[in-house]
Amino acid sequence: MKYHKQHIRSLRGAALALLLALTGALGFVGAASAQESGSAKVPVESFTLDNGMRFLVVERPELTTIYGGWVAHVGSSNERPGITGISHFFEHMMFKGTRTIGTQDIEKDLAIIAEQERVQAEIRALYREQRERWRLGEIEDPFADDARTEELVALEQEFQELVEQQRALMIKDELDKTYTENGAAGLNAFTNYDITGYFINVPANKAELWFWLESDRLSNPVFREFYSERDVVYEERRLRTESTPTGKYDEQFDAMFWQSHPYSWPVVGWPSDLESYTQAQADEYFATYYAPNNLTAVLVGPLSAADVKPLAERYFGRIPRGAKEPPDVVTMEMEQKAEKRMSAECDCPPQLEVRYHTVPFRHKDSYALDVLANLLNGQTGRLYKALVLGDEIASSAQANQESRKWAGAFSFFAETKGDATPEQLEQGWYKALQRIIDEPIPEEELRKVKNNIAADAYRRLENPFFLLIQLILYDGLGDWEYLNYWSEKTLAVTAEDVKRVAKEYFTPENRAVAQYTRKAGTQAEEIPPALADMPAAQRQQIMTQLKALRASTDVAELESGLTRIEATKTQVPPPMVPVLQLFETAIRERLDELRATEGGSEGGDS
Repeated sequence: MKYHKQHIRSLRGAALALLLALTGALGFVGAASAQESGSAKVPVESFTLDNGMRFLVVERPELTTIYGGWVAHVGSSNERPGITGISHFFEHMMFKGTRTIGTQDIEKDLAIIAEQERVQAEIRALYREQRERWRLGEIEDPFADDARTEELVALEQEFQELVEQQRALMIKDELDKTYTENGAAGLNAFTNYDITGYFINVPANKAELWFWLESDRLSNPVFREFYSERDVVYEERRLRTESTPTGKYDEQFDAMFWQSHPYSWPVVGWPSDLESYTQAQADEYFATYYAPNNLTAVLVGPLSAADVKPLAERYFGRIPRGAKEPPDVVTMEMEQKAEKRMSAECDCPPQLEVRYHTVPFRHKDSYALDVLANLLNGQTGRLYKALVLGDEIASSAQANQESRKWAGAFSFFAETKGDATPEQLEQGWYKALQRIIDEPIPEEELRKVKNNIAADAYRRLENPFFLLIQLILYDGLGDWEYLNYWSEKTLAVTAEDVKRVAKEYFTPENRAVAQYTRKAGTQAEEIPPALADMPAAQRQQIMTQLKALRASTDVAELESGLTRIEATKTQVPPPMVPVLQLFETAIRERLDELRATEGGSEGGDS
């Protein structure tokens, strides 16, 4: 499975974020042969309801738990300027409840929401004037506290009073609590550039509960705290982007790399757009992208399609098909004509990324690019041998082919070692690349790489949780059957295929280079030993999650996260256990601090 940058909801997702981030980096190294793995197929049964909603069912009679989820075929690439980040924002909204879940009085609740929308319409009109004042140079920031007018302050106070009225009616986290009280666990979701996925695992005898609750939040959603939830998103943005050593530069690099494609904006969205969403835009978005004809449900457990279909028709079949089909993403990336470069200073080890435009999901060249990345990676890979052991200029080095739904990119990442410089890393990469192009690739080396890829695929198919996630990801990208044929296509890749794609895509005019040097007077954050050998991109994501845990004041969320991590330990391969232990230790230490000071809150949205 390829590594996909994505957002995981709340502290509850800390263990899950770890699993998804590391699946591609560490994999499941097993003893299965390429021949065994290449022939392994997942027996997926599928059917489609009259309203267009598709169901994928994998029967595992030996399980006592059902791993269930669904995917909305929408991500940040489906957005436009003005509403960037709304896919991720909607992920939050889908946990706010329904007409029957999450409130003590639905009629009062809806009346308050209508009044909130009236006040927000007036606030938006004033912010239109604020942006005009900014354009004229009268204020430095239209959203800054010291730039707000008295009228704006009064309206925002009126709105906050309405928020408190609504919160008094809310039954907080009732969706999660209903599941938990019935033995379910792991309620969560993620958003990336192309898809939004939701999932949980429930006891086998509670299957109908899943059908009822999931269909209810699709057929009767109530977007409570719609405007106040922006504060939660801002805090996520601060933790994940602005408070990390390279986060704000990574965002700038993405915007520079993608010239015309919607991949140029971040999944979390631009801050000014977060201030501007309207309820009307949310309603239109939901009607378009959360209609059943744009959804696929996935179930892995002790049930067959014959068991699932009557329940699917009863609960999900009642949801009407969308009035219009979701539009395709039609803006294609312009061909890059010249090299792009970015230089930045950060509180981090000097490091480098070189990125090339390549191919999207299922493209015929994606398999050779995957093999090339695996040829370069790992402690027996070429990058480690050349840059870490040989020239001793890198502490870590990694290559990655990311085939998204509409376009793709291949990246080389490395951090310096000792007195080495990013310039030396860059030249070391070009030297390793030229060897791939110019010199023969030994058949034994290539066969070992492909065997490892195939064995990795086999191991992941055995784990029901990872199988669920892969079906969600691949269906969201456009073809769940990729799960059954990508290994075979990968095994067919030849040395000449690898050399050809390296020569075709890794040209100077097709690359973008980001060099990071340490800012004067700063010292890089200490790296835990368990993360020392991990590629920089995955390590940064995990350290961001750890920072969020250590800053949390929500005892209930921390305890919930601890429970999920304990349950997750049995689902991960041995190389990942020490990293899970980091999360467990961070949560326990934070809980001890909060209890000692009696400063922990028993509630609060994450």
